[in-house]
Amino acid sequence: MTYDFLQHYWWFLIAVLGGFLVFLMFVQGANSMIFRLGKDEEERRLLINSTGRKWEFTFTTLVTFGGAFFASFPLFYSTSFGSAYWVWLAILFTFIIQAVSYEFQNKAGNLLGVKTFQVCLVINGLLGPLLIGGAVATFFTGSNFIVEKSNIVSDMQPVISQWANASRGLDVLLNPWVVIFGLAVVFLARILGTLYINNNVNDTHIRARINRHLIGNTVLFLICFLAFLAKTLLGDGFAVATDGTIVMEPMKYLNNLIALWPLAIVFLVGVLLLLYGIILTLLRPNYIKGIWPAGIGVILVVIVLFLIVGWNNTAYYPSTADLQSSLTIANSCSSEFTLTTMFYASLAIPFVLAYIFYAWRSIDSKKIDREELKNDDHAY
Repeated sequence: MTYDFLQHYWWFLIAVLGGFLVFLMFVQGANSMIFRLGKDEEERRLLINSTGRKWEFTFTTLVTFGGAFFASFPLFYSTSFGSAYWVWLAILFTFIIQAVSYEFQNKAGNLLGVKTFQVCLVINGLLGPLLIGGAVATFFTGSNFIVEKSNIVSDMQPVISQWANASRGLDVLLNPWVVIFGLAVVFLARILGTLYINNNVNDTHIRARINRHLIGNTVLFLICFLAFLAKTLLGDGFAVATDGTIVMEPMKYLNNLIALWPLAIVFLVGVLLLLYGIILTLLRPNYIKGIWPAGIGVILVVIVLFLIVGWNNTAYYPSTADLQSSLTIANSCSSEFTLTTMFYASLAIPFVLAYIFYAWRSIDSKKIDREELKNDDHAY
């Protein structure tokens, strides 16, 4: 195993974790539509208890995603998580209120009322995907930071990366393309959330409202995503020259798809699977398994997006303040020893996935319905 192989291997694992994270944000998508799909208190409890069985999967994946970045690409962690901390604190805050809302909305002594905590779930459902999507969009648009590795030997200020202004990352939300991609992730999460509720909640009244919301969110998602994709593929990208310097290259990400043509095929398959899950749900009233082809398609598309922004001599975290401060998988990764050690630890991942699959099937052995909600003493 060469150092170069380990760098690409760990970026691939980051891409896989990112793909699963976006898929699992169906929890946020469904929560954002609590008051749309649920018209009375019992219907809203059905929705909340359905997503309440899965929210820990999403939160655990988010933490694992951040931990994997910290271990394999620590300079990204110190630059983004350390310098642009207001964005990440906002993301963390939305997930904290989500956990609190699940646990306390129906607890005895709740002075704020059930609806207050349900509104908090909606806030998490909207802001969580928006901010995470915006953070990922900066891989393509760039961020306003400076890296000075020589500072590590400074006794006065041993900080090697810092934001170039006082906004601590919030300025990225002023970039319209960051917001557009964030909105695309919001609508995608709502699509997945709708498909998941259709599959998991056995209630004719809720399922009767699925198609209307699925159509609206699909149209809005396609508008935002296709606009961002066209701008990204046809615009300039951040390339790494043979001497290691960062240069602007016309249509860099399109060139990456062409050079890494198997990824283009995977991307196309992912898009078709997503559309297949949506269209079949719309055309066949009794079809409730759309979440699975759509979810697999989303995972494949996200993996490809991560790979074309990190592989093939590309700066995955470009700097708009100082182009040469841009981060690549080569200049921001851990030592070869660390990556090698973690490689062997990563061999346990299939066993973890097998456990998740087993736990998921056990939880979903029976579709949630009104009768189960009444007889479950541990329901939210």
